[in-house]
Amino acid sequence: MPRFPLRALFWRGALFAVLWWILAGGRADSWGVGLVSVALALAASLALLPPRGNLPSWRGLAEYLAFFLAQSVRGGVQVAGMALRPRLDLHPGVLEIMLRLPDGAGRVVLANTLNLLPGTLSVGLEGARLRLHVLDTRRPVAEEVRVAERHVARMFGLRLAA
Repeated sequence: MPRFPLRALFWRGALFAVLWWILAGGRADSWGVGLVSVALALAASLALLPPRGNLPSWRGLAEYLAFFLAQSVRGGVQVAGMALRPRLDLHPGVLEIMLRLPDGAGRVVLANTLNLLPGTLSVGLEGARLRLHVLDTRRPVAEEVRVAERHVARMFGLRLAA
């Protein structure tokens, strides 16, 4: 049986516990099922993406969360504005962007971050190639991905490829 660093077990376990708490609406009576779900999610995460030593720093995590919150609000306002227009003026499409993050958890976190921001949906991640479905291809999506990529890199202490 493989041994995993305690720090990796703690971070992932805490993440899955917080996610469960949010999904359960903070209900204390949900933790019977929640503990089993958190344990299974932790086991699956360790099997599918073993820790490689790139754990987030506290400062990097705080900066990433501030960025994510600000982008979520900004994106929500943009999508609401588009929805309230009398005539929708969208230009949806799929973009392919080559990522500069090294292989591993950083790319996965970036793809999932982009899923949670309004107007973008990660539809494929193969090596360094990320495919995104976007609501409006006229927006500077590639530049926005680069900004998110830098935040993820800082959070994990990773170097971006040139």
